[in-house]
Amino acid sequence: MKTSLKSRAYLFATAALLVAPVAAFAAETAPADAAVAAAEPADSPTALSDVTVTATRRETKLQETPIAISLMDQKALESRHVQSLMDLADGAIPGLRVATFEARQSALTIGIRGIVPLDANQPAREQGVGVYVDGVYLGRQHGLGAALLDIERLEVLKGPQGTLFGRNTEGGALNMVTRGPTGEFGLRTTAGVGNYGAYNAEMHLDLPSVGDFSFKIDGALQRQDAVTKNPLPGSIGWGAYDRRGLRAQVRWRPTDKFQADLAADIGKDKNTPFYSQLLGYNPNNLVVGPATGTLPAGQIRPLPSIVKFGSDRMSVADIGVPQQWSIDNTNGVSLNLKYEVNENLELRSITAYREVDVDQWDNSGGAHRIPAYSPNTNFSRYSLAGLWQHQFSQEFQAVGSTDRIDYVAGLYYFHENASDDAATPSTNRWNADGTGYTINDPTPTIRGSRSIDRASRAEAESYAVYGQATYTPAMLNDALHLTLGGRYTWDDKSGELYIVSNAPTNLTFAQKNDRFDPMVTVAYDASSNMHLYAKYSTGYRAGGASSRSLTYRQFGPEEVKAYEIGAKTDLFDRRLRLNVAAFAMDRTGSQIDFSLVTVTGSSTRNTLETINAPGVTKIKGLEVESTLRVTEGLTLSAAYAYTDTKVPATRNPFSGLVQPVFIVFTPKNAGSVSADYEAPLWNATFRGHIDANYSDATQTFDQTDVKNDKSFIVNARLSLADVQVKEGALLTMSLWSRNLLNEEYVYRRDPANRNTLGDYGNFNTPRTYGVEFSVRY
Repeated sequence: MKTSLKSRAYLFATAALLVAPVAAFAAETAPADAAVAAAEPADSPTALSDVTVTATRRETKLQETPIAISLMDQKALESRHVQSLMDLADGAIPGLRVATFEARQSALTIGIRGIVPLDANQPAREQGVGVYVDGVYLGRQHGLGAALLDIERLEVLKGPQGTLFGRNTEGGALNMVTRGPTGEFGLRTTAGVGNYGAYNAEMHLDLPSVGDFSFKIDGALQRQDAVTKNPLPGSIGWGAYDRRGLRAQVRWRPTDKFQADLAADIGKDKNTPFYSQLLGYNPNNLVVGPATGTLPAGQIRPLPSIVKFGSDRMSVADIGVPQQWSIDNTNGVSLNLKYEVNENLELRSITAYREVDVDQWDNSGGAHRIPAYSPNTNFSRYSLAGLWQHQFSQEFQAVGSTDRIDYVAGLYYFHENASDDAATPSTNRWNADGTGYTINDPTPTIRGSRSIDRASRAEAESYAVYGQATYTPAMLNDALHLTLGGRYTWDDKSGELYIVSNAPTNLTFAQKNDRFDPMVTVAYDASSNMHLYAKYSTGYRAGGASSRSLTYRQFGPEEVKAYEIGAKTDLFDRRLRLNVAAFAMDRTGSQIDFSLVTVTGSSTRNTLETINAPGVTKIKGLEVESTLRVTEGLTLSAAYAYTDTKVPATRNPFSGLVQPVFIVFTPKNAGSVSADYEAPLWNATFRGHIDANYSDATQTFDQTDVKNDKSFIVNARLSLADVQVKEGALLTMSLWSRNLLNEEYVYRRDPANRNTLGDYGNFNTPRTYGVEFSVRY
């Protein structure tokens, strides 16, 4: 199964290279009148329609926006059965990488173009990709796995977005735009069931306007049982989730020139980690030593007979352990104001408050992680943690235009308080000969009775002023566009690590930074269906301190300078859309995580130090996206991302040695292809979708040259839509499957216990499938 994956990578690359010369030929040979016609909404049913994005803080056409953007609209999300950002881990957008933190679904690691934080799961650590919902920045990676609520479109802005989106967007931004109230009655409901005991339901209700007010309510429920069962009665298995979300919106529009949107949401994401499975025993072929007493150097403890290992995903774990739901509670409220002063100027305000409350229970390793077996000793590390965060943000924008200039100016304020604690008791105990085990007293797992490994709190405050203007000179038939932008930011961060190993400490850090991030873009309309651009931009990720460090070691910000050229084209009477971007980035101060796992008796500790790498990290790549409307009903899409990274060797703070280091979860080659077909059938509409997504193997740790597996995931959906069940009500019936071919791959491999047991890893979700019914009024 895995031997053909490399050939699939070459297939994606070859397809991209073949499309490029075709596009160039089309651009050279297209008649002038056809090019002019392509700029207008085409009458042909086979023409691709314009797509609107908000990447420049104003609504612009995707093809005329000089930024590399990948987009998924509501239809695409539905076709792939994307219920949360977790479902994008299959590589549906090749330049976007999504992975769990450790094995946990309670926090997501999100990366773009090689900017991927390994451990942003701490109060004083930052993400490298900004995540936004309706213009509101989400400061923590916790809670990002929550149920999506009526997303109209998902925009992936690639490359530094330091000018308009600010700090922690050095890799790019993930911008989610939801559907707002319409003021007219409308109801969309969905209900479905699937394997692994899954069921889901959605409700989106638009109410008729009352005077100047419109109302909308969205609700979602998503549940799936464990993909690896737990043999301990009364405990939950691994890979399960239970997500609930609710949002209410009110729109006040007293005049055509003023609009106020008030939204409030609440979500609960209950989940369990993926099983951390021993992939092989004694990979270094050490001598198997005694099970008791002192272990001679160069030897390894024997493996108990009841412990299983292998390269196939376990459907039932070999060791039963206490495991309960991790719970992410999120809530927030936002107020978006828009006032059209005149036809050339709009003033905006975005005010938001959000909270995240996480109670983590991760007992995913059983006997597959150190400590190794020893008679009558404890094992199975239960990682218990809590995180509490609340944030407030305020942004003012002025969006306007003159005869030759389009501009955006803004003021931004962000304040965050976050705290966490962690404990790691062992839940199981071996018998004398390793043929059985008992469960320990659960008292040490109860909050208030735990031995706290660490506890910290952090505060961040950020101010920014920014502006961006695009000038179109009266020359070259208005085909040249010059954009200048800049953002000045003041950051003030501080923190305290006040408990280490259950003892009070007074370790603190404080950082104040201010910086200017410029952006320069030159765009040229080679024709009405070909837009070229060159861009220079900068961005940064704020510094902080590692609460997993024994000394609360702090580290500085990392900064990136990016150079990009791109082309956006609509060809063959807008039947083929081809976008290409090539980029190179120089990053200084790369934040590298070094981990040291130590064993004292039967307890383990993972100490993590973060170091700013010396010199310049080099990142370069190529991205190609294409969409072809073959017929009125058939659309083919393909995307490919090539990313090459090189980080300077960095001194390991534990060993003192200068060693190679790596960027995690960044495949050199990644690609996706899809086909969508639609045709009338039985007074209804048949819709078919299939997509295939490939990724090279990647590193999963900064400090080790150990890779996970390559992946190839196929998803499919078949629907009979628009079946009229009564006047004004349309029914859609769908069959769907994710990971249709039931491919298995290790998405995270950990070599930390290679000399004591062997590598352990986490497998992807197996094939899931189900049926859905949707009714639209």
